[in-house]
Amino acid sequence: MMQRFTAACAQFAITPMDATANIAKAGAWVQRAADQTGAQLIVLPETVTTGFVPTVGPLELWDAMDEIPGRLSEPIQKAAQAVGAYVVLPSYERGPQRGVVYNSAALLGPNGDVLGIYRKTHLFPTERINGPAAPGAGCSNGWSTPGHEPVVIQTPLAAIGITICYDGDFPELYRAEAIMGAEVIVRPSALLRSFEIWELTNRARAYDNHVYMVSCNAVGPDAGGNYYFGHSMIVSPIAHKLAQARGTEEVAFAELDPDPIKFITYGTPSPMIFDHLRDRNLAAYQNILTPAHSRFEPARRS
Repeated sequence: MMQRFTAACAQFAITPMDATANIAKAGAWVQRAADQTGAQLIVLPETVTTGFVPTVGPLELWDAMDEIPGRLSEPIQKAAQAVGAYVVLPSYERGPQRGVVYNSAALLGPNGDVLGIYRKTHLFPTERINGPAAPGAGCSNGWSTPGHEPVVIQTPLAAIGITICYDGDFPELYRAEAIMGAEVIVRPSALLRSFEIWELTNRARAYDNHVYMVSCNAVGPDAGGNYYFGHSMIVSPIAHKLAQARGTEEVAFAELDPDPIKFITYGTPSPMIFDHLRDRNLAAYQNILTPAHSRFEPARRS
């Protein structure tokens, strides 16, 4: 059963493609988040070792990265152990063959162990192999290989689901993790769209599935000429924002209540009378796995 605990998003700028510097900085921010908030769950931004857009293709990126656990994760494993907290470490990860690179997020335990790894299932178009070019970078064909499994990890704090950035546009993944028992879903991100989309998807995924969203967005530049706006946030299972960072380096944190849907909205004693998971009409979803595309055509990059 979920405990009452504090979750934090450690939002800081990443030096593009300097994994050594970024891992050292990430370790310092894990310590800062723990010192400032007493957080027992600390989430870092997407691809914290390099920034989202790399300057190299998948073969060279594979060479620069490592497996998890490995040389890049070990300093953060030690940081998690030093503060006694669960830490979500997002990084590109070496796959089984050179050129297979996953956009991954590992949950590290308070003893430093790797408890599980999620590999991003919904790759943003520019990161897909043979996807459209990423502006300003040397990766015209993309660089990531998708994962295929939702991940929910049972911990003494809560059942923690893991997703990454663009995954937030796909309600099916969050529903799958909620069905698997997730109480808290983390979303490390380097969001390339508007604040409105960021806020909308975090609040909707929390409300859809009655889960907490702990969503840590990058801030600052990457090698592709993108500049991320931060505004990491923590959202309750009734879509109430409990914390929101600004567009700068800082920690956003909130205490998570283990009984979060007792009332239909915050600030009132009106009882909750529905449960989105229990109230599903499964007979209505027979075509949910059918391939489809939008009736509207997106712009084509020439």
